[in-house]
Amino acid sequence: MSWQGKYEFPPPLLFLVGSGHVDKAAIISAAGDSVWATSSDFTIKPEEMKNIADVVAQAGSAADNARANGIHVAGERYVAFRVEDRSVYGRQGQTGVVIVKTKQAIIVGHYREGQLAGNATQTVEALADYLIKAGY
Repeated sequence: MSWQGKYEFPPPLLFLVGSGHVDKAAIISAAGDSVWATSSDFTIKPEEMKNIADVVAQAGSAADNARANGIHVAGERYVAFRVEDRSVYGRQGQTGVVIVKTKQAIIVGHYREGQLAGNATQTVEALADYLIKAGY
């Protein structure tokens, strides 16, 4: 699945970035093996995608490792201060990431300094709920 080639700015990313609560975003497969859509300035490496997928799937010791050592997204390390059933929240100073798993995808939203973490969380979680209802 990929929205990237079909739209200049894929609708799910437009929802996230257009909200004003997220400045960069990506949607990857739940397996962590492909990018469905991404902001042009937000590149998640293949090994980061796989690790993110393992963390949200609670595979092996991935979640414990994220809690202890943080999670890497787009070349940056974030302290994983909350790792739950479908969500991972990470922070680096005044910036952070919100990662949420749906049935088939993982949404990664980044917020910059000056954006509120709670608003970014609500925005990413709302898109995840919508995608789950739509079968994704």
